[in-house]
Amino acid sequence: FRRTVSDIIQPHHDDIFLLRWLRARSWDAEAAEKMLRQSMKWRQQWEVDGALKSWQPPEVIDLYYPSGTTGRDQEGLPVIVVPFAGFDVVGFLHSVSKQDIIKTTIQILEKNMGMAAEKDLHQVVVVMDMDGFNIKQYAWRPATELVISLIQMYEANYPEILKACYIINAPRVFAIAFNVIKKFMNEYTIGKIQIFKNDPKKWKKVLLDNIGPDSLPQYFGGNLIDPDGNPRYTTEVKQGGKIPKHLYKQSFEQNPETENMKQFTTVVIKKSDKLILDFSVAEDGCFLKWDFRTENHDIRFGVTLKDADGKTTPVVRHKRVAAHQIDENVVTFDNSYSLLRSKKLHYNVSLTPPLEKLNILPAQEEIIDDATDTLAAASLAL
Repeated sequence: FRRTVSDIIQPHHDDIFLLRWLRARSWDAEAAEKMLRQSMKWRQQWEVDGALKSWQPPEVIDLYYPSGTTGRDQEGLPVIVVPFAGFDVVGFLHSVSKQDIIKTTIQILEKNMGMAAEKDLHQVVVVMDMDGFNIKQYAWRPATELVISLIQMYEANYPEILKACYIINAPRVFAIAFNVIKKFMNEYTIGKIQIFKNDPKKWKKVLLDNIGPDSLPQYFGGNLIDPDGNPRYTTEVKQGGKIPKHLYKQSFEQNPETENMKQFTTVVIKKSDKLILDFSVAEDGCFLKWDFRTENHDIRFGVTLKDADGKTTPVVRHKRVAAHQIDENVVTFDNSYSLLRSKKLHYNVSLTPPLEKLNILPAQEEIIDDATDTLAAASLAL
């Protein structure tokens, strides 16, 4: 195998490195070679071994990307702590590009793999804290696509680097999300994940036994603490959090190119009027996807399902809807309540194929009422 890929590997790529790719493809040398070559091409495209090393992320990422390295486990492997509930994915996608988030994730992985290599090791340990996790923001389709893109990037380019991943404080709803996203994970990765509900007595013992107190924040049962006494060790572990809206990019009407204006239709809805869009679902499991912005004033938005008999059912906020027949979806932008003002609206509404054809995480629906000069976007499973 080494001879086969000798034209693309570097002197520091030892046998353990090569074995990772073979194991990732169940010892199929041809498939492993293809995977490795694709990954090396990916590294060139993203300049992983060049410009990306010195790339500085936008300030928003530097302040709000939740992650930190707290030391090494008892075998010397880097320990990465991720307060995942602090990952404001919607805020990030409104304030930086998807490429910026991917670059930052690559930098974190490369930094920790470099740290492992200092001791001739090839793996990392991850502690992912789900305390406060809310699935609501993943109702927005770009948010789900980003998370899945990061998982797929990891699986394709960093195979078998995970010694263990401890997911702690997992709420019930996390099980639903995990059952879906694990479809995009290698069996090796899944086998390294341990999930604990909000029961510190259980997960603290596991963390202490496998990592040790000197590489764990006090909040996790370890010895690391901030100078001000904060047990979460924020000196090294950024907690993330809600990104303030004043850090969002320029508004749509000020800089339409940032939102890809070509994908949007612009209309003026007259006072006391409505814009009604009909979409016929030709296949079970489709997604109704929408993005819209108004300029300066609000607009009322809703989705109604209409069956073959003409019976209509309004879609309730945040309620999952699954259709088992061919229905018509009626999207309404309602300005009938406004007696004085017409409203300028930019919208993009479309039907997309079922999940298995899209390879993305299914989203909850979200109805946005009175969206004032902000992006209202979501997808609805039909």
